[in-house]
Amino acid sequence: MNKTKPFCISKKSVMAAWERVKANKGTYGIDEESIEDFELNLKDNLYKLWNRMSSGKYFPPPVRAVEIPKSDGSKRLLGIPTVSDRIAQSVVKIYLEPIVEPKFHEDSYGYRLGKSALDAVGVARQRCWRQDWCIDLDIKGFFDNLDHKLMMKAIRFHTDEKWIHLYIERWLKATLQLESGELIERELGTPQGGVASPLLANIFMHQMKRQFPEVRFERFADDILAHCSSQKQAERVLEGIKIRLKECGLELHPEKTKVVYCKDVDRRGSYKCESFDFLGYTFRPRLSMNKHGKAFVNFTPVISNQAANRIRKEIRSWKLHLRSDKSITDLARMFNAQVQGWVNYYGSNVT
Repeated sequence: MNKTKPFCISKKSVMAAWERVKANKGTYGIDEESIEDFELNLKDNLYKLWNRMSSGKYFPPPVRAVEIPKSDGSKRLLGIPTVSDRIAQSVVKIYLEPIVEPKFHEDSYGYRLGKSALDAVGVARQRCWRQDWCIDLDIKGFFDNLDHKLMMKAIRFHTDEKWIHLYIERWLKATLQLESGELIERELGTPQGGVASPLLANIFMHQMKRQFPEVRFERFADDILAHCSSQKQAERVLEGIKIRLKECGLELHPEKTKVVYCKDVDRRGSYKCESFDFLGYTFRPRLSMNKHGKAFVNFTPVISNQAANRIRKEIRSWKLHLRSDKSITDLARMFNAQVQGWVNYYGSNVT
């Protein structure tokens, strides 16, 4: 630790941040410098980064904007930082994450050590059995509309470290560079793709104090389910959430947000919405078999149509019918990891 610098940032933390970035791989930013290129002059590159960060003179370069097609025909804008900037963000994450992580709610599952999307799906399944109604919440453009002032207020609540405040604010304001080279100034949002963005999203959502402590929920970043005992309670809770989000500069997607009746064999009547999608699974009434071989209606999750279509599209892109020169062993070596990932996620018994 160098005490002649304005900010006490250890060289060990910069090295640890580099190791994280290298392990996560990833593509290049606007400078087109790859991880392998950065590593060619590793010692000098890390020293320069440490020196600038500890001096308060580190300014993030523009973020490379990449458009990713979504299943509904729209596009999601990802922001790809440079390798050096990913390391800098990882330094902040190394310091900040241990402070905020113990404070997060147990039902917040996104981007947290020891928690996963499958954990959230499994808990949702159990709660849909216990409570008749569920609110499927879809925040409209969460990462694009995150309020910078409120975000910084949340950061200052959790830490007094001035250098963390300084660099997070600079990252929030970093310009986006489109493929055309055009630079876009940002007054709202944090681009998906940055190392720090998931942690910032969790901090922001955590600060939205819950008005309904009796309502159980599952949250994975901005994908949220809330469980209620009656339609009346669900509608009341939904209105309360709309008000709270508006106070935070956010709004619910009017077409994608809905109240759902979790219909099963014991729940009579019907409702206009009896299904929802959550983290690649569709929850809806299905015929199931009990241990005695008797059929009954159960509210359960299976792979969603959108997720299944994405998998089919990916498999078609492999053009297996043109790979007659490859043996089964060769094909297995090429695609097994991806297939195993699908099996592990969608073949899981989420209980």
